[in-house]
Amino acid sequence: MRSLVLRRAAQREFDAAADWYERQRPGLGREFIAEVDRAMAEIQAHGERYAIIHREFRTVFTRRFPYAIYYRVEPEQVVVLAVLHTSRDPAIWKRRR
Repeated sequence: MRSLVLRRAAQREFDAAADWYERQRPGLGREFIAEVDRAMAEIQAHGERYAIIHREFRTVFTRRFPYAIYYRVEPEQVVVLAVLHTSRDPAIWKRRR
């Protein structure tokens, strides 16, 4: 199985969203983390299953929360470029290579 690497910006987005959800309701941040972890495990195991949306980049959407994970599959790893709320401009991740 390929390793999973989160770029710093993606990690910051993930952490900020989890903190925001936790402030909304205790425990909700942990639920968000579990859902994103589930989606990341899926792309780590089967990343090529999802359609290419731009050049070599792909996306997967979380089920319960309105978030998209933008990533690319490399021979040895899956690189996560962004963890973005679906209301945000998706062009944000395109500037991250």
